[in-house]
Amino acid sequence: MTKIYKDRQRPTEERVEHLLGLMTLEEKAGQLIQTFGWQAYEHIDGKISLTESFKEQVKNGGIGSLYGTLRADPWTGVTLETGLSPRKGAEAVNEIQRYAIENSRLGIPILIGEECSHGHMAIGATVFPVPLSLGSTWNVELYREMCRAVALETRSQGGAVTYSPVLDVVRDPRWGRTEECFGEDPYLIGEMAVASVEGLQGDSLDREDTVAVTLKHFVGYGSSEGGRNAGPVHMGKRELLEVDMLPFRKAVEAGAKSIMPAYNEIDGVPCTTNRELLDDVLRKEWGFDGMVITDCGAIDMLAAGHDVAEDGMDAAIQAITAGIDMEMSGEMFGKYLVEAVRQGKLNEEVVDTAVRRVLTLKFKLGLFERPYADPERAAEVIGSDKHKELARRIAGEGIVLLKNEDGILPLSKTAGKVAVIGPNADAGYNQLGDYTSPQPKDKVVTVLDGIRSKLAGQPERVLYAPGCRIKGDSREGFEYALSCAEQADTIVMVVGGSSARDFGEGTIDLRTGASKVTENSWSDMDCGEGIDRISLQLSGVQLELVQEIHKLGKPVIVVYINGRPIAEPWIEDHAQAVVEAWYPGQEGGHAVADVLFGDVNPSGRLTISIPKHVGQLPVYYNGKRSRGKRYSEEDAQPRYPFGYGLSYTEFAYSNLRVEPAVISADEEAVVSVTVTNAGQLAGAEVVQMYVSDVASKVTRPAKELKGFAKLQLAPGESREVSFKVGREQLEYIGLDHKPVVEPGQFKIYVGKHVNDGQSVELRVREEE
Repeated sequence: MTKIYKDRQRPTEERVEHLLGLMTLEEKAGQLIQTFGWQAYEHIDGKISLTESFKEQVKNGGIGSLYGTLRADPWTGVTLETGLSPRKGAEAVNEIQRYAIENSRLGIPILIGEECSHGHMAIGATVFPVPLSLGSTWNVELYREMCRAVALETRSQGGAVTYSPVLDVVRDPRWGRTEECFGEDPYLIGEMAVASVEGLQGDSLDREDTVAVTLKHFVGYGSSEGGRNAGPVHMGKRELLEVDMLPFRKAVEAGAKSIMPAYNEIDGVPCTTNRELLDDVLRKEWGFDGMVITDCGAIDMLAAGHDVAEDGMDAAIQAITAGIDMEMSGEMFGKYLVEAVRQGKLNEEVVDTAVRRVLTLKFKLGLFERPYADPERAAEVIGSDKHKELARRIAGEGIVLLKNEDGILPLSKTAGKVAVIGPNADAGYNQLGDYTSPQPKDKVVTVLDGIRSKLAGQPERVLYAPGCRIKGDSREGFEYALSCAEQADTIVMVVGGSSARDFGEGTIDLRTGASKVTENSWSDMDCGEGIDRISLQLSGVQLELVQEIHKLGKPVIVVYINGRPIAEPWIEDHAQAVVEAWYPGQEGGHAVADVLFGDVNPSGRLTISIPKHVGQLPVYYNGKRSRGKRYSEEDAQPRYPFGYGLSYTEFAYSNLRVEPAVISADEEAVVSVTVTNAGQLAGAEVVQMYVSDVASKVTRPAKELKGFAKLQLAPGESREVSFKVGREQLEYIGLDHKPVVEPGQFKIYVGKHVNDGQSVELRVREEE
């Protein structure tokens, strides 16, 4: 007789309960443990063999999940030489699954979890732009398409759950993980969150092209003290509900199946053990029915970091009791859960609840019916030309033109020499961002590559010099850079930051730009996880290099390749053009060149305010009205406001109206505006709608984004754009911490960015 839990015709709940009833305590605890997947196998001379430690774990109760089985980077120690090709990766996962199923008592498949912040983090996979760039596209459908591609690449190798999207609201861009976030606005992040869930999870989890999402980091992680990673968060419940929780709530409503608590504490309570967050809000109020997994080492931090637990056992008990279902790294749960139950310190029913959630996800993913990957399919879809083209398009739409004095851009393809200078001009890893796998050199298109490609028939028109490194005080490359610049008509300075970890690439000869292998590794990393800064200025001597080049009196175009806003007033004042490309991914060089030469009209808009000076922080646009107007040295306005970005054409707004102008709290009005391309080139405009509550019982931001639409318009073309305005757009968290729409006046702003818009008034009438 077929076991009930293996009968796919049975309801999931029935299968879960049957399987749970068959499990020993050790097997239950095993399901709540996630160990490091790259330690489960060895890859030597093209052959895959499973490690004895992995086999022993399977024998002694099993493993619920493996993290990063396909991940390759300096942390895992997996390189291009020792790592797995798309085909081999699928074969390795199959070996792991086969052993776990065939050598465990109940044959429970393993949940393979992978990092996919901006692409499947495996060798050969497509590297898309980082989320800060994705947000700057303001193109939700394009991002949804990217998520479908990432899901396809990941699932084709056997990955079934991803640790993305990152839904943190950035409050201090000194934070090194700013690049992993969509920006500073909860509404926009919420829209991207829903697109992520829809794109990655699709309409069914048990397909060969979908994966379960893991929302992270729940919650407040982007508001840490001083912009320091995992620092304390000082935030009241109202702001937490209204701002940081909003994107998570939207994603949960869209059907997200997994969530990861943040490392940080809020008001003295670590998120890992915050029962109010994990149970009262997440499950009871929002109805979340998925799995909660810790970040790596988070339970250990309870006893050594937060110091709210006496020891490892106490930390493990606190975590699982608060609502944690699985531990990434598995060390604390692996050591202490069984012992805690046996000593009477932990009720086995608490363990059962967590196991139910893990098993439910595995059944919904179809792992019991289809645990194995298709190596042929993996080789076909991972890093495909279709996905490469998509990466280029997304990178192009995420580029923000900040300045274009006298229309110096776009550049001519037919006249003049171009000097491409700077440490990020030809440094592939520097344009990929953190959470990136090792790449063959010819896979990443640098800005130099992109410009050379545009002028392929005239190689003599392109000159190159690195000039300096991202960090360090060496000026030995200045002389060569100046000599190149002297021969050019236009200079493209490619500067910024780097989140590249040590991939063993050596360094470069600053005098020639040639690769150079040295005995000592050199790290230019000034951004990424754990790399927080006290400044937003360029690192090293980059600014000095730009200033020396500028003295030649030739047009200077600055291209920023970076993972957080850069505040360099001198550059803003003296460069003829400034282009913000963020970390644009593997096709970023083509995308930048497309914009520089006019093949793509820039349509990116900022999702994070760029200050004039780090001393202005915090400078996010949706602060309270009472935050103050200026400092003694400078006003409080950013250099570039939220939503800002230039185009090679001009857009005009007209006929703004709201109908009806008076509604009840439960009715909707429609705000409409006509947008016209008043220039000579086709282009895309991001139409943005902001709401301002004129008077409220609780202090409110002056403006909040509540709608946006991206339009592609031909020269002279006009189109009407409409937004619905109702309870969702007008409500806020009231005195009782419940959503409320108060009667009174609202101003609705529609325009190009937060500080450039027309307004109409809408009134919510008193209920009779």
